[in-house]
Amino acid sequence: MNKKRIILISIMLLITTIFIGCSENPEEEEMEQNQSQAADEGALDPDEESDEVESNETSEEESEEEDREELVDPASVSANELGQVMVLMYHHINEPEDTWVRTPDNFRRDLKELYDRGFRPVSLVDYATGNMEVEPGYKPVVFTFDDGRQNNFNMMENSDGEWEIDPDSAVGILVDFHEEHPDFPLEATFFINGGTPFGQEDLVEYKLNFIVDQGMDIGNHSYTHANFNDLTAEELQYQLGRLNNMVLEYLPDYEVNSLALPFGSRPQSEELMKYLHQGEYDGIDYENIAILEVGWDPYLSPFHQDFDPLKIRRVRASEMDVDGVGMYDWIGHFESGARTPYISDGSRETISYPEELEDRLSDTASDSKILQPYESGE
Repeated sequence: MNKKRIILISIMLLITTIFIGCSENPEEEEMEQNQSQAADEGALDPDEESDEVESNETSEEESEEEDREELVDPASVSANELGQVMVLMYHHINEPEDTWVRTPDNFRRDLKELYDRGFRPVSLVDYATGNMEVEPGYKPVVFTFDDGRQNNFNMMENSDGEWEIDPDSAVGILVDFHEEHPDFPLEATFFINGGTPFGQEDLVEYKLNFIVDQGMDIGNHSYTHANFNDLTAEELQYQLGRLNNMVLEYLPDYEVNSLALPFGSRPQSEELMKYLHQGEYDGIDYENIAILEVGWDPYLSPFHQDFDPLKIRRVRASEMDVDGVGMYDWIGHFESGARTPYISDGSRETISYPEELEDRLSDTASDSKILQPYESGE
């Protein structure tokens, strides 16, 4: 009796299992399997996915807030980014002091005076393009050296027979001063000619690479230091293009994009002026975004309505034969109020200035910058 009951129960269970199996929907079963697989792979339902997207957007906004510069009150640092900038012109760093020669000790004094008076170096290209980064309340200054003489960058052997940078050369003095004052950036442009820039033929490649690797720049001073007054279109492109191509032989990925006019000369024909800006030589194009004159005074802010990066004037960094227009003369004019220096608000994103100077602002200044005029109280 018990045995028959057990057999009957087993038969009923088997029939029930078969019935349930036949009644299941294969599509539903597949859907359930897919959902299970998706869950295993970390998939979310629509509500959970929406929450995650919103969370990601919030996280990105918070990250942007953290990365955004903390702007200072421009009035608190007397910011005036419509003021003038000194682009200093040096030639020789040597003995004795002369019209185009600055002694090593006097050059060191120049750096210390500029540092103490609140000037900080910026690159020529950053100045020309209005992309200067200077601490709030400080003034930008641009260092340039013409001719690429050996006393600008000399190497010497020490007692162990190893090559070292001459501490009395321009590069040696700049590097040492930067190491002593890290907040005085290592920024300068060396305008070279063809042949053997900086002398010491076997070390040309090392010197050019060192300058660029340290964040400084190489500029064009024409291949033969030519006078541009009477040159043809072909001759102008030879002078500028050949120098650029020579630099490419040592620095294949480097672009020379600035020009210091030899003797301050320009072509007499207006039609030929375009070749100072851009041209082509031996199948390679060149383009200068900054062209420097000899000059005698500080030049305009890159945000000034009359600023022209292809006509930048320079200040002679000398105390001999400068007739009242040397570097120290202009520093004095800045400090007396006779001239108005560029004073940074500390941000590349903004242009700050006393509101009474609004009419000096270029029409394009606000295209990529935030304007911050303020009441100066004067």
